[in-house]
Amino acid sequence: MRKLLISIGILVVVLIVAGVVKREELTRLMAVQTLFDEDRIVENFSNMDALFHKSQMSRGEGPVSPLPKGDPIALPEGVEAWMETRHTTAMVVLSDGEIVYETYRQGTGESDRRISWSVAKSFLSTLMGIVIEEGDIASLDDPVTKYAPDLVGSAYDGATIRDVAHMASGVVFDEDYMDFWSDINRMGRVLALGGSLDDFTADLTETRAEPGADWLYVSMDTHVLGMVIRGATGRRIPDLMEEKILQPLGLEADPHYLTDSEGNAFVLGGLNLTTRDYARFGQMILQGGTWQGSQIVSQEWIDLATTPSAPTDPGDSKYGLQWWVPADNRPGEVFAIGVYGQYIWIDRNRDVVIAVNSADRRFTEDGVWTDNINKLRAITEAAAR
Repeated sequence: MRKLLISIGILVVVLIVAGVVKREELTRLMAVQTLFDEDRIVENFSNMDALFHKSQMSRGEGPVSPLPKGDPIALPEGVEAWMETRHTTAMVVLSDGEIVYETYRQGTGESDRRISWSVAKSFLSTLMGIVIEEGDIASLDDPVTKYAPDLVGSAYDGATIRDVAHMASGVVFDEDYMDFWSDINRMGRVLALGGSLDDFTADLTETRAEPGADWLYVSMDTHVLGMVIRGATGRRIPDLMEEKILQPLGLEADPHYLTDSEGNAFVLGGLNLTTRDYARFGQMILQGGTWQGSQIVSQEWIDLATTPSAPTDPGDSKYGLQWWVPADNRPGEVFAIGVYGQYIWIDRNRDVVIAVNSADRRFTEDGVWTDNINKLRAITEAAAR
């Protein structure tokens, strides 16, 4: 009887533990299913660390780098209405490195650490440049399997790092955020349920073109770059990003990365910073990789990464190495963009940086992409000195 009671007690403990684990998984799955609901999206986008696995990072012990206040600008006609329509939650405009406009909306504040979505891809591009400069990766033309052997036999077998950074991997991937069964949404459920993003990526086996032949936006390409960096350095992306980029920037608040259950960063969209800190990163890129007297990443890498070199179709927006350039690009323009209206807009010729966070559930509608660029250009013109 005593042994039976002990066995029953052990079983009860196991069931309780299993229930807690399952409850956490179900909570994350519910978060994925309701993440973009109209009544939740704004709060969710500022509190992603409460919904998913995360890697907490430190801003370091150094001083916050200054963002001095400049002469405030008046917003161009139509921009206020545009921010309302696009459900903008924050915008910081820098001119010559000074804040000339700043706003926080939809009940959010300056201390909110907001989800980057695919703006994070441009951060990873910058980290890639540093890793190459330090010699851990020999060449952009190395095959990704040299550093990520788990991808041997996958759809990525045969692609180079350059192919993948160009979004020209040739891999079949459905990026439709509005389709529950799309690949990108399946990936989201893997993230929520505690699966492995490495395994998910290695399980992609279908190709549609030879690597490098044409361009298709595939977010998992960025995860492959993360696998390459991890394989080349033997280090986690949050630790590298913290050391090489985020701490040298003198951020205002500790950032965090969303991760899978194995602790691997959601590099294609999981970085969370304040809007001012996104602006700091943009200003560093504008300044050719220098910040507070230090060279964080080389001017040569920034020039390479922000030059439209990917095989995009004529007339479409252009792409470099995880950076965007407008279809009708004006000299000096480059930007990072994330779904639901996240931007770091950089105009190097006019010395203007605009960091925008939004919760725009209509971001895929016809004309929104072009109108957003036009508004960012109008703000740039107002801010330029």
